[in-house]
Amino acid sequence: MVPRYARPEMTAIWEPEAKYRIWFEIEAHATEKLGRLGVVPESAGKALWDWWATNPKVDVEAIDAIEAVTKHDVIAFLTWVADNVGDEARFMHQGMTSSDVLDTTLAVQLARASDLLLADLDELLAAIKRRAIEHKFTPTIGRSHGIHAEPVTFGLKLAQAYAEFDRCRTRLVAARAEIATCAISGAVGTFANIDPSVEEYVADKLGLTPEPVSTQVIPRDRHAMFFSVLAVIAGSIERLAVEVRHLQRTEVLEAEEYFAPGQKGSSAMPHKRNPILTENLTGQARMIRAYALPALENVALWHERDISHSSVERFIGPDATITLDFALKRLTGVIDKLLVYPERMQANMDRMGGLIHSQRVLLALTQNGVSREDAYRLVQRNAMKVWESDGRTSLLELLKQDDEVTAALTDEQLEERFDLDYHFKQIDHIFDRVFG
Repeated sequence: MVPRYARPEMTAIWEPEAKYRIWFEIEAHATEKLGRLGVVPESAGKALWDWWATNPKVDVEAIDAIEAVTKHDVIAFLTWVADNVGDEARFMHQGMTSSDVLDTTLAVQLARASDLLLADLDELLAAIKRRAIEHKFTPTIGRSHGIHAEPVTFGLKLAQAYAEFDRCRTRLVAARAEIATCAISGAVGTFANIDPSVEEYVADKLGLTPEPVSTQVIPRDRHAMFFSVLAVIAGSIERLAVEVRHLQRTEVLEAEEYFAPGQKGSSAMPHKRNPILTENLTGQARMIRAYALPALENVALWHERDISHSSVERFIGPDATITLDFALKRLTGVIDKLLVYPERMQANMDRMGGLIHSQRVLLALTQNGVSREDAYRLVQRNAMKVWESDGRTSLLELLKQDDEVTAALTDEQLEERFDLDYHFKQIDHIFDRVFG
C-alpha cells in the first residue's frame, strides 16, 4: 500500500487492529454457539464478550511479540487473548483451524471493501450522468483509429462510460456476494470436531453465507473472480482516462482536466497544463490489473490446503482495494471538474472540409441508382482531394463540380447530406436506453 494513493476509510479495513477485531469476533461468536450446544461452558463465551466490552483496544505490539516466538499468527493472537481473559479462554478455537479464522476474516474485509467500492462507483456514475446530460447535444467528432469518423455528441461519449461503469457495478455486486462466505469447518473441512451450526451462526453474525464445501480453506476460485472484477473495473477507468488524455492534447484540446489556481504543470516549462491525473489513473489501472494474475494462480492449491495463497493475499487484498478506491475517487473528481470546450469541438469537426459527411453522400448515390462500387469511387476521389489540401478544400463544393455525382444528385440533395443535426436524431433514444 502506497500512502500517496490511499484513503483512510479503505486503509482502515486492512489495519492490523481491524483484522484482530474480526478474529476476536469469529472466535467469540463460535465459542458462544458452542456454549449453547453444550460443547463448552456457556460462561466461556460470556467471559470473552465481557472482557472485550471493557478492553476495546487491541495490543498489536504484544501479539507481534508473541508471534516472534511462536512463528504462528493465530496462535499468537489466541495466546494474547488467553493471557488477558484467563481460564475461560481455553475453550476458544474448539474444533477450529487457523484457516477458519483467516479465510473468514478475509471474506469480511473484502465484503467491507466492496461496500466502499460500490459507494465509489455510485459517486462516479452520478458525476458521469450529470455531465452526460449537460452535454447531451454538444456536437463533437467521433474517431475511429484516432481519425475523424462521423459526428457524435460529447454527452454520448459520457453515456457510453456510464453504461460501462454501470456494468462494472453489477459485476462487483455479484463478486461481493461470491466472496462473502464463511468457513468454520475444522481440519480438512469435515466438521468432525465442530458442528455445522457453529459455521451458520458465525456467518449470520458477520453478514456472510456458509461455504458449501470448504477443504479447510475457502476455494480460491471465488477470490480469483473477485480480483478479476476489480481488474475489469480498472480497465474501464483507464478507458475513460485515456479518452480525456487524448482530448487534452494541444492539437485537439476539446476537453482537459481542471487546472487549479497555483498549480504548476512543469518544472521547466511554465506554459504546461498536463493531464497528470488521468495519466496517474492509467498507471494505477496497470497495477490493479496485475493483482488479478496471482489471484488466478492461487486457485490451484495442493490437496485440501496449502498456504501458497497466503502471502499473495496479504499483498493483493489491501493493495488492489485501496488502489481501486483511490482511482475511482480520483476519476470522479476528474469528470466532475472536467473543462469542456464546445467551440473547439466544432472547429475540429469543421477543419477537414466536410469529410465527416462522406457516408451520407455515398448512401444517397446508391439510393439514386449508382452502384455501391461506383458511389464509393466517386466520393473517395473527391474526399482524397480534401485530404491532400489539409481541409482547405470543401468536399461539398468538389462534389457539386463532379459531373458523375451531379448526374445522380442535385445541389440541394447534396447540401442536405451535410446537415450536422441528422446525426443526432437518435440521441434521445440512446439516452433512454442508458439512463431509463
